[in-house]
Amino acid sequence: MTAPFKIDIWSDIACPWCYIGKRRLEAALDRFDGAPVQITWHGFELNPDAPAEYPGTQADYLAKHLGASPQQVQQMSAQVTSLAAREGLDYDLDAVQITNTGKAHELIHFAQTQGKGAEMKERLLKAYFTDGRHVGRIDDLADLAAEIGLDRAAARQALESGDFAKDVADDKAQARAFGIQGVPFFVMGGKYGLSGAQEADTFLQALNKVQSEQTETSE
Repeated sequence: MTAPFKIDIWSDIACPWCYIGKRRLEAALDRFDGAPVQITWHGFELNPDAPAEYPGTQADYLAKHLGASPQQVQQMSAQVTSLAAREGLDYDLDAVQITNTGKAHELIHFAQTQGKGAEMKERLLKAYFTDGRHVGRIDDLADLAAEIGLDRAAARQALESGDFAKDVADDKAQARAFGIQGVPFFVMGGKYGLSGAQEADTFLQALNKVQSEQTETSE
């Protein structure tokens, strides 16, 4: 029996391409006829200096952060919303609440210790891009944790204490060591890196390559 292999994924909650890439990888995994795959989520903050509370809209934030005109921001938003829709994602970028995502990454690490890392990642992305929820405040994050069946009090305590802050810092350090400058970034089987929201076919080719090499090594 072929041994399972790992996929390590660096991404940010506030990254629209990370949600799209997640869906495309999932589509590839649905077609993958191979060994079980173990996914580990790693934190990567596109803007670690983002405030916990931002008074403006996402369009305001992007215009300032990217130095883009309102027309350019509108065009970019329309493009990514259209691409997301093709993957079954219903983006509402006008409702996005800009915030610092550091605590959200801590929550994912907490959830991974409870066997619910994937569910927490999905809930946070949907909360941010579809539901217009705030993902930077501890109480709001604890509510989202409870929605996927985690103990709300335990999640809140983990966030307040910063128990998983070192895990997020370690994620960032590993990203720097790998030379990761943008997300999403996928490391397949500890060997092959894929940058960006690749098409499902590209992910499937990478999965098959890792599967083939592992099979050859075990023989």
